[in-house]
Amino acid sequence: MQYWLVKTEPEAYSWTAFVKDGGTAWTGVRNFSARNNLRSMKMGDLVLFYHSGEKQVVGLARVQKEAYADPTATEGVWSCVDLKPVKPLKAPVTLEQIRGDQILRDNALVNRPRLSVVPVGADQFKTLLQLAETKL
Repeated sequence: MQYWLVKTEPEAYSWTAFVKDGGTAWTGVRNFSARNNLRSMKMGDLVLFYHSGEKQVVGLARVQKEAYADPTATEGVWSCVDLKPVKPLKAPVTLEQIRGDQILRDNALVNRPRLSVVPVGADQFKTLLQLAETKL
């Protein structure tokens, strides 16, 4: 099992909309590193849902379908995955909390803030769930 974090502006696609839709194809990623991260996702991997405008992790999703050609791409070789909501976090985890935590501050969310899809280590994932007061 691998763990990931995807970022979105809540005005563009919020956790609430994601839950209402029952899942979505995670399209529109146009960064090679983020695309490669999408291609590394496996069915069943857990994904943290981050609202970049609010700067907080708000929910937990699961990879429903592994990488395939992004249907929104008009040129280039881009990929997307299908995500399905699992549950909201009981307590959202802020970027400030993440930066202040010794285990989390080395995460790509902090070190590579422009990436919209980043890996999360197992210890980091566990720590995030603890801060969120959320159990699987």
